[in-house]
Amino acid sequence: MNRKFAAAGGLAVVASLALAACSGGGASEPAASSGPVTLSLSGWSLSTTPEFQVLADAFHEQNPDVTVELKEYDAAEYNTLLTADLAAGVGPDIITQKEVKFVTTFQEGGQLMDVSDVELPEGIGGASSYEVDGTAYGVPYRQDRWVLFYNKALFDSAGVDYPDGTWTWDDYDEAAVALSAAGTAKGAYQHRWQSTVQGFANAQEDADILEGDYGYLKGYYDRVLKLQDEGAQIDYNTSAANQLTYQGEFGKQSAAMMPMGTWYVATLISQQASGEADDFEWGIAPIPQLDASTTGTDNTPVTFGDPTGLSINAGIDEAKVQAAKDFLAFAASADAAAALAAIGITPAYSDEDTTDAYFAVEGAPSDDLSKFAWSTAEVHPENPTSNKTATVQGILNDLHTAIMSGSTPVDTAIKDAEARFASEVG
Repeated sequence: MNRKFAAAGGLAVVASLALAACSGGGASEPAASSGPVTLSLSGWSLSTTPEFQVLADAFHEQNPDVTVELKEYDAAEYNTLLTADLAAGVGPDIITQKEVKFVTTFQEGGQLMDVSDVELPEGIGGASSYEVDGTAYGVPYRQDRWVLFYNKALFDSAGVDYPDGTWTWDDYDEAAVALSAAGTAKGAYQHRWQSTVQGFANAQEDADILEGDYGYLKGYYDRVLKLQDEGAQIDYNTSAANQLTYQGEFGKQSAAMMPMGTWYVATLISQQASGEADDFEWGIAPIPQLDASTTGTDNTPVTFGDPTGLSINAGIDEAKVQAAKDFLAFAASADAAAALAAIGITPAYSDEDTTDAYFAVEGAPSDDLSKFAWSTAEVHPENPTSNKTATVQGILNDLHTAIMSGSTPVDTAIKDAEARFASEVG
């Protein structure tokens, strides 16, 4: 299902600012309980991922009788460890859904509570990713999506016009070639993930990866391989052999453009402030489009990105249920969005005030196109909510590696993937 919504993130500031932002309208109702309630919330990398504590503190500020305690899991083994705890009956009261493709795993295991009665603000993005057969088993609190980062200094030195919101992929390719020809840097950097090709193809072709037909990928892979052949972007094998990072390639000005998720904004500002990234002026633009029908600031660009959400453990103490549902409602609210934006998180819900606050922070781009790119998009989920998704994405990752490494021609790799789908998924 196509859903149009807006979102914007903020940049790292002190936690007190985040909490102050929560004093406005949209407050959740106090938790209904006979006394103090303590909820546990799962998270990962707590020292570098402050969103969990910000939500916990902001909710407690409005609901003094409810304390939310964090339960940390190793980020690399998050779903495995969480699954084990749930099976053992020692899982957290509130489950952070790190990856959408695991929602059905927990739901089919009877480990998620029906939260269809949790009220969500109109216009929030990503809610459908937590629905199974019409029942909601979670709510979104953040929604990253993919945009185009570009280095204004490198564009200026090459004499190439900045992205203006009207670009198709043909315009992007032409700019990448022209920027590379200037000799200062590669025109573009495309990271090694399958998302950097397939995510855009799936969204802009309105494709369903669970149908098993992947011919629509051909045009996207053909153009990427051509860019590599023309030297407009570094090739996949060189990137893999040298374990290049997207932060280093763009931040150290080795590439003038880079398609990347919105999470990179806060990282780039932080790295420029610390000196880890070079000091240069940059902006963000809508990701290039399949054709002109979705370009321009009077239209809505199509991109992709999965939400991050919260569910309730089906085994939660009954006395805590209302408080847990109140926490989910708060996490999806305008107040929580303001708090998340203030620490560099792109919330699932946003409004004009959130966008303005984000772009007022030092280091953020200030041009209108950057604001448009952040606030306006039709965002398709990268991972459909299905128990088949993990298997299908594995097949498609093998397709991506085979094509990008040069080991298999595009047409052959697509046919191989379709055959595997037929035999492994059906």
